[in-house]
Amino acid sequence: MIGKLTGLVDSQGPDFAIIDVNGVGYVVSCSPRTLSQLPGTGEPVSLAIETQMREDSIRLFGFSSAAERDWFRLLQGVQGVGSKVALAILGVLPPSDLTLAIGRQDKVAVARAPGVGPKLAARIVAELKDKTVDLGGVGPSLAEVSTASLPRQADDAVSALVNLGYGRPQVIGAVAEAVASLGPEAATAVLIRQGLKLLSS
Repeated sequence: MIGKLTGLVDSQGPDFAIIDVNGVGYVVSCSPRTLSQLPGTGEPVSLAIETQMREDSIRLFGFSSAAERDWFRLLQGVQGVGSKVALAILGVLPPSDLTLAIGRQDKVAVARAPGVGPKLAARIVAELKDKTVDLGGVGPSLAEVSTASLPRQADDAVSALVNLGYGRPQVIGAVAEAVASLGPEAATAVLIRQGLKLLSS
């Protein structure tokens, strides 16, 4: 199993790159985002790799970070999500944005990816809402989405809703959405009521 490749960029295609490692060219499938971040031909690069072995083939998928690779793995655990769809999602949502989209149950954001319809987007956010990914310094994990950017009363609303038995990632997503719709001056009680509506919808 290959978990990482460090070498030189040999060439790129529409959905892959060839990485030259000591004279051996590895064909690595990548998301559009990862491809856009690759350096020029002949430049050094290091990619986190997911190796998928089939009866008749071995495929390598390359990512600019371990967090992106971990989301790739998680996404494929959802029925109807294969490698192509997982790469498409990661092409429009970097790991930090995907974390927040899942935490907020934002089906619309996930559905922006090519090949992802409303039903599949709903299934993805529902099935992954309790999952976590360590973003390796890119941002918070889903279980640790911060309330630092939210007003003080939002933090109080989060605490109240968590005490009612809701999961913290989902609560933070709901309260953040409530703040976005009601404004940063909304009172704690109002945020709690709106958060409850969002959590039960």
